[in-house]
Amino acid sequence: IRVAHEAIKVQCRAQLELSEAVGKLTKREYCHEVNDEDLRKKVHDECYAKAYAVATSGTGKHERGEAFAQIVEEFKTQYSEEELAEKAEMIGRYYHDVEKEAMRRAILDEGKRLDGRKTTEVRPIWIETDCLPGPHGSAIFTRGETQSLTTVTLGTKSDEKLVDDVLNYSKERFLLHYNFPPFSTGEARPQRGVGRREIGHGNLAHRALKRVMPADYPYVVRIISDILESNGSSSMATVCAGTLALRDAGVAIRKPVSGIAMGLISENKGKNYAILSDILGDEDHLGDMDFKVTGTKDGITATQMDIKVDGLSYEILENALEQAKQGRLHILGKMLEAQPETRDDLKPHAPRIEKMRIGKEFIGAVIGPGGKIIQGIQEKSGATVNIEEVDGMGIIEISGTNKACIDAAIGMIKGIVAMPEVGETYPGKITSVMPYGCFVEFLPGKEGLLHISEVDWKRFETIEETNLKEGEAIEVKLLDVDPKTGKFKLSRKALLPKPEGYVETQPRERRERREGGREGGRGERRDNREHRN
Repeated sequence: IRVAHEAIKVQCRAQLELSEAVGKLTKREYCHEVNDEDLRKKVHDECYAKAYAVATSGTGKHERGEAFAQIVEEFKTQYSEEELAEKAEMIGRYYHDVEKEAMRRAILDEGKRLDGRKTTEVRPIWIETDCLPGPHGSAIFTRGETQSLTTVTLGTKSDEKLVDDVLNYSKERFLLHYNFPPFSTGEARPQRGVGRREIGHGNLAHRALKRVMPADYPYVVRIISDILESNGSSSMATVCAGTLALRDAGVAIRKPVSGIAMGLISENKGKNYAILSDILGDEDHLGDMDFKVTGTKDGITATQMDIKVDGLSYEILENALEQAKQGRLHILGKMLEAQPETRDDLKPHAPRIEKMRIGKEFIGAVIGPGGKIIQGIQEKSGATVNIEEVDGMGIIEISGTNKACIDAAIGMIKGIVAMPEVGETYPGKITSVMPYGCFVEFLPGKEGLLHISEVDWKRFETIEETNLKEGEAIEVKLLDVDPKTGKFKLSRKALLPKPEGYVETQPRERRERREGGREGGRGERRDNREHRN
């Protein structure tokens, strides 16, 4: 940050020089508010002591909010309805300043926070994992009055998110949704889509967790955080609950991640200050800084800072980072107590994914004309098969609900891309029966001849004696491949034990060829005699 700061100064100088070159702008002051300084003093004199007492009482969020509201309502009772119509808005603004001053003075002067904690203290933490049966991973993370219910769902390649921006066309395999429903802060109002808060906090949690995902993870991961209750730092609760839910799903993240939000109360341009760990919603609203830090035990994965002062000294920033580290490690310790290890395997209802690499030349064979082959593989196996070309190779992703369907799909694909090897045994299916034998499909799209002499060690005169039928499953061994025609010669006999005392007889096909040759020779000699005569 120091190095970046020096680089930024150069850019700032250039902007100032440009401003001077074109002429400085004239600033015009405008106040849109109507003020009554006597009323401001009256609100402060009558309400400050009461507000300070509430700020140092150490009560909960709802009790504290009701007590603060009661102070201003009591103050308003001294005015008529006609007077309040004119002064109610100003009273509200002035009382807000009183609350802010009371909270800040309590922290700076006495070190007392709104809920009674010390400046370095983290609220009580309660954790439960594997709390929902449906998702592939789930966790509840509660810190004080902030609670996140987070789920993890594992998907396949077809669940990837397509990113199609002006300058970026890509696919995202790690998704995180942050939901902040109105009931989490006690409000009753309609929820009209995703807002700025959901986008910003979700992006922070996404960056915090994506950096610890295992490389080349085959699944598309979707994390959904639902904030059930909020009193500050719900995005950091999402990070903690996200880590727990990922580990519950069996995702072997490199290191667990925790997060904490740091606050700041300062005066005299930062000369007098207090850094707050795990800030409340009111401390964020009335304070000077909201500094969120996420990371593992070894380092930071993401940060985000909002400040309401002109700037921070390096001293404050260094102390805030060090205090944040201690807070993160404390929270991480609680997380590891509740969940010491990552789940060894995926849950039974999670999809299973295997990957295969094939040569580019086989991609068309696996897909088939109009997708016929790949659709047939999916229909027969029950698995989902996706294929794409990456760096001159075919990458196949096979997913299914159980190992059997994935193995079946892998077997079919291997059959398409495999080159038959002489001496290997293959499961096959009889496609047609002929008088001299039958044709067997022993690999997808590859047929060979099982001659009648290779059916059994026993000699058959006709193919009907073998009892082989079209469509019957049969195991065969590849004996030979004709180098000229590429035809395959198969044998079933080679897989059967040789009978004891078996005497090799002349194969029928060879005998027929020899008998045919002798008959042809006799006919040729007879023709020669007749020609001489």
